[in-house]
Amino acid sequence: MHAMQYEITLPADYDMGIIRERVATRGHLLDDFPGLGLKAYLMRERADGSPVNQYAPFYLWAAPEGMNGFLWGPGFQGIVNDFGRPVVQHWTGLAYEEGPASGAVPQAATRRRVRLREYEAPAAAVERALEEHRGLASSEGAVAAAAAIDPRNWELLHFALWAKDAPEAAGDAFQVLHLSAPQRPELPRGRHW
Repeated sequence: MHAMQYEITLPADYDMGIIRERVATRGHLLDDFPGLGLKAYLMRERADGSPVNQYAPFYLWAAPEGMNGFLWGPGFQGIVNDFGRPVVQHWTGLAYEEGPASGAVPQAATRRRVRLREYEAPAAAVERALEEHRGLASSEGAVAAAAAIDPRNWELLHFALWAKDAPEAAGDAFQVLHLSAPQRPELPRGRHW
């Protein structure tokens, strides 16, 4: 599994209805995309207390070929054409779990990124992250949760989808406008090694 996200930060006075319309008219295009575990069409708004207006889709890829097919194909080119080429963040998967509310349509998502301390042993940090991941995945209202790491920058990622409101302590909060999940059942459960 690979996690991927790009963030498009928009002006403070941007009409976020444009993003809602974009997702409403185009979101279904990835509902059967090969290799895609899930794509959460995420947005956050200053009007809701966010520090920024932002469109920030989040992906879990079941296969790297799917990620490559998206990035080098017409799907990502649409983002580039409309917003410029964003930085694409990506992390290698550590774990994935379905939550107690796995049958619900997610309404919210959280993302928390944590940099490893300079002299911290990577294996110990990953073990702590996996323990936190299990707790997040088993939380009431959790639809699904993933943990991943970027070994270039030594950054851990915790991502979760929620049936309703996201817990404040879980990280940056986003609205889920749509969920494409063609290969969600194929995402490997548990620890990924």
